[in-house]
Amino acid sequence: MPMPPRFFLSAPLLVLVSLWFSPAVWAEPPKLALANVYQEGRPLEGYWVSEKLDGVRAYWTGERFLSRGGHEYRAPHWFTEGFPERPLDGELWMGRGTFAELSGAVRKARPVDADWRRIRFMAFDLPMAVPFEERLVRLRALVEGVGSPFLAMVEQRRATTHDALMRQLDAVVDAGGEGLMLRLGRSDHQTGRTDDLLKVKQYDDDEAVVIRLLPGEGKYRGLMGSLLVEWEDGRRFRIGTGFSDAERASPPPPGTTITFKHYGYTATGLPRFASFLRIRDDEPVSRHP
Repeated sequence: MPMPPRFFLSAPLLVLVSLWFSPAVWAEPPKLALANVYQEGRPLEGYWVSEKLDGVRAYWTGERFLSRGGHEYRAPHWFTEGFPERPLDGELWMGRGTFAELSGAVRKARPVDADWRRIRFMAFDLPMAVPFEERLVRLRALVEGVGSPFLAMVEQRRATTHDALMRQLDAVVDAGGEGLMLRLGRSDHQTGRTDDLLKVKQYDDDEAVVIRLLPGEGKYRGLMGSLLVEWEDGRRFRIGTGFSDAERASPPPPGTTITFKHYGYTATGLPRFASFLRIRDDEPVSRHP
């Protein structure tokens, strides 16, 4: 009986096929600075304050955008035309209160021009070995020199007092914003968690992975009642508030990373009054539809 024909793919073609059917990974995840939480009583001298944008964190390598996980956000070529050939740290942003729409747009394997024309890359740092205040000066000159309508700089002002900071926080939140960020002016460029970078919000937020869906009772009978989630350190707890009826009917499945808000910690160190905010779906999807 004749053997069926065999098909062989050359090495370059195998590479192309693998890229086509898998998420694009351009490099290892970028090493980013991550914020701690501001607490009243911390001296504010030397800090700069800016709005905490409700966008998608993106790292411009000088050639393309990388997500926190190291995957590529496939921006149209016209969007990045003229961008500097050096790294920039910032966020892709569509405006206040548009995170879900923005996330859906930037995660697409094939970018849609109409979506990207509403997006700006808001740069807030220039990774290099000089203090932040000097990086600010160089970043401003760089952004202004590019002159792209799709590249802007996050506005920074000197922080003054705690009361002034809280008034600014209330004004931003009342206008639909998420919160504020503080950056120490004399700090060198760092990666990982640091007190040189602080987030200021009316509540704390964090991330956890869904372990199990727990059934609802009473008016939520037949729907999801709460999520059993796991923190990065392995501790587990339930989140049962913050969900719409549609989210209870179609809850995030086990394995999903979610963002939740809370108001400090209990005596056992678990989040107090944890409430669901959203699915953390800011990683690009596969090239293959």
